[in-house]
Amino acid sequence: MHHRHAHGPGGRGFQQLMDLIGLQDAAPAGAGRARRGDVRTATLLLLTEQPMHGYQIIREITDRSGGAWSPSAGSVYPTLQMLADEGLIDSEHSEGKKVYRLTESGAAAAAGLGGQRAPWEEAAGTTSDRTALQQSAARLAQAVFQVARTASESQRASATEVLDEARRKLYSLLAQD
Repeated sequence: MHHRHAHGPGGRGFQQLMDLIGLQDAAPAGAGRARRGDVRTATLLLLTEQPMHGYQIIREITDRSGGAWSPSAGSVYPTLQMLADEGLIDSEHSEGKKVYRLTESGAAAAAGLGGQRAPWEEAAGTTSDRTALQQSAARLAQAVFQVARTASESQRASATEVLDEARRKLYSLLAQD
């Protein structure tokens, strides 16, 4: 019987690490993901500023929420299609990308949203210190696995030293009063 040694993102060791630092449920309610209505509201509000393509909308939401909410293409593009079906936006191709803009009806619908807090602001307010630590740990884990897959032997040795030093510094934080 062959036993698989788990050292990669899909392995048991990685899963144990993620479970240990709580990354499987890192985001509190409302962080990271949002209701479809929030994607709709965010899209309408962003398009009041200027026409945008789908990935630009994703990037703006992510940036404006401080990284607390990064909607997927699988939530933004269906929302764009729904808004187009409702006659609230239309699109045109520009520089190889489909750019969306509000129609008159869309501008009226967006104006009706005035006074409420933007969904990305709400998402930004849900990020706790623990969530920020967990997100940082996840980004570190991604970098470690990228180094493990693609780095040269000397780069992996240097990365090991960096990680060992980081581990020592983290434990020293716990030792402080």
